[in-house]
Amino acid sequence: MVIIGWLAILAVFIYTSGFALSLWKAKNKTGAIAVFILALACAIVPYLTYFSV
Repeated sequence: MVIIGWLAILAVFIYTSGFALSLWKAKNKTGAIAVFILALACAIVPYLTYFSV
């Protein structure tokens, strides 16, 4: 079950990072940085709240 959870989190991180990359290519650097920080939060918060217990 833990593996499925991490795979889902990885999929969200990859999808969100890809969107940040497309924003960066479109010269929207502020938006790309914000979306990448959101992607990092999506990867870190589940570890801190669910998987570390």
